[in-house]
Amino acid sequence: MKFVRSFAALLLSGAALAVSAQTKWDLPAGYPAGNPHTQNLNQFAADIAKASGGKLTVTVHPGGALFKAPEIKRAVQTGQAQVGEVLMSLLDNENPIFGADSLPFVATGFDAAYKLWQAQRPVVEKILAGQGIKLLYAVAWPPQGIYSKKQLNSAADMKGLKWRAYNPATTRIAQAVGAQPLTIQAAELSQALATGVVDSFMTSGATGVDSKVWESLTHYAAADAWLPKNMVIVNQKEFDKLDKATQDAVLVAARDAEARGWKRMREYTNEAVNTLRANKMTVYEPNPQFKAELAKIGESMLEEWLKKTGADGQSIISAYRK
Repeated sequence: MKFVRSFAALLLSGAALAVSAQTKWDLPAGYPAGNPHTQNLNQFAADIAKASGGKLTVTVHPGGALFKAPEIKRAVQTGQAQVGEVLMSLLDNENPIFGADSLPFVATGFDAAYKLWQAQRPVVEKILAGQGIKLLYAVAWPPQGIYSKKQLNSAADMKGLKWRAYNPATTRIAQAVGAQPLTIQAAELSQALATGVVDSFMTSGATGVDSKVWESLTHYAAADAWLPKNMVIVNQKEFDKLDKATQDAVLVAARDAEARGWKRMREYTNEAVNTLRANKMTVYEPNPQFKAELAKIGESMLEEWLKKTGADGQSIISAYRK
């Protein structure tokens, strides 16, 4: 009988060790479950679980359910969440280096945006490392356009618009054209549109689809102003707790997620714009005058950004323009 009890105890202790060997991470995200970024996160989590043999499981919490978008980076930094997805340009006020991808008309199109990311990445990694955060990967959104209730033919047409801002760059654009900036994150956008809190904004076709913008607005100017990025970050201490094989599984999954995400967003750009058209939105190219006015705002914002970022900012732009 003693042998049976000892054997049972041994089995139980083995089971306890197996349970303790499994690590669980929470991954808060700011966008809906159907968004391509979120779908990519789910595949990232599945790849980690498979490659680690179940040692590490990552639960994705979409739509700002666990933490609101502006809170996610801080949650990861303080260990409230082990890993998270953050819109990089949300952090511009913390450090303007994070806003490099939201400078209008500096990098338009996916090839240019990816080249800018290669120039920006080492500087971003260094900043995050100093905060106890490890960068895993980043994926661009589709190019940014302007949603409104009418066709916009000049910057003057934007004066007085109730403009949804989601980062310092979109706030700065509103100020430049005389629009009224109102800070609203993606998870709250549908309600803000439905209640008339905002009547215009600049974002991608993807966010327009997420928020069913056609229920409130009628026009989309395909300005291709910039391609902001979401980055996935992990608390360095939590990453360091993993064994080497599991760390490698995370890094390989991150590499694959970045490649897959950029490819998917290229494809999704046309899909999203076609969805806008299918829902009776007017999709149009800004006229040359309007484009030139927007580009001038972009030049001014780049000059301001370079003054704020100093040598780091100049190194990014120089590397990008090589």
